[in-house]
Amino acid sequence: MTERALGLGGVFWRSETPDRLAEWYRTRLGIEGPGSDTWRQEAGPTAFAPFKGDTTYFASARQQVMFNFRVRDLDAMVAQLRALGEDVTADAEPSPFGRFARLHDPEGNAVELWEPGPEG
Repeated sequence: MTERALGLGGVFWRSETPDRLAEWYRTRLGIEGPGSDTWRQEAGPTAFAPFKGDTTYFASARQQVMFNFRVRDLDAMVAQLRALGEDVTADAEPSPFGRFARLHDPEGNAVELWEPGPEG
């Protein structure tokens, strides 16, 4: 049998303010970082998809990676984030893959939220 990756083991990126950014992801999305309990993902689908270099799907041309987080209840997550003062845009219509919403972290990086649908 050929060995293969079992899932994401970590996500690492450069930041101007790593402590502030880690705190934002912890308080907004419940993702624990270094120095605390490791965030444990629930089993489910994970997309792994390179985009063309000139994509407009990300927040800006300088953003090289975009995080997409699977959520159980998109409406509840959007309401929670808005109550914390975040500007969140939810797609009006679901796609065949589910429902999506987008917000930006304190450094302007687009962050996508995804409630999987029947094909997701």
